[in-house]
Amino acid sequence: MAEVVGSNGETGAGATAAEVLSMLAERNQTVAVAESLTGGLVAAELTAVPGASRSFRGSVTAYATDVKRDVLGVDAELLAARGAVDPQVAADMADGVRRVLGASWGISTTGVAGPEPQDGQPVGTVYVAVAGPAGGKTAALRLNGGRAEIRMKSVRRVLELFSSELLDNARTQDTEQNGGI
Repeated sequence: MAEVVGSNGETGAGATAAEVLSMLAERNQTVAVAESLTGGLVAAELTAVPGASRSFRGSVTAYATDVKRDVLGVDAELLAARGAVDPQVAADMADGVRRVLGASWGISTTGVAGPEPQDGQPVGTVYVAVAGPAGGKTAALRLNGGRAEIRMKSVRRVLELFSSELLDNARTQDTEQNGGI
């Protein structure tokens, strides 16, 4: 299961799409994206970078709950019990897109951009997740702003979480290669 971390989403500039794609290219790794509330914005941000095709496998915009279940393999009982706005759903989406599109890494977004609450969750409740070769991480966000602002902050936060996981993965590999020093 992915580790869940909290955040208010009010972070600094963070990682850019170009930075994460560069890290992936250096490692000969790939990424796939599963998006709900962001509706393709993460994929658009990544594919706006020249040379993205070297590391970007593709994306699934799983806006509908049945797409999360049928395409990404999110558990139907989980969706029925908790709804689509849930940290485990985000983790399962990231893992599912990684598997379905054959990528080294999967990243995902799910949440409520507004204008109305969804699944009993208030506007601004967002979960972003990363699934990789050695596990994953999910961040719980509480974002302020209008619909467009919440969606863009979600894009930024999933890229920041992904960058952090890529850096952690590289440190772990370096430590293992150096005999745990």
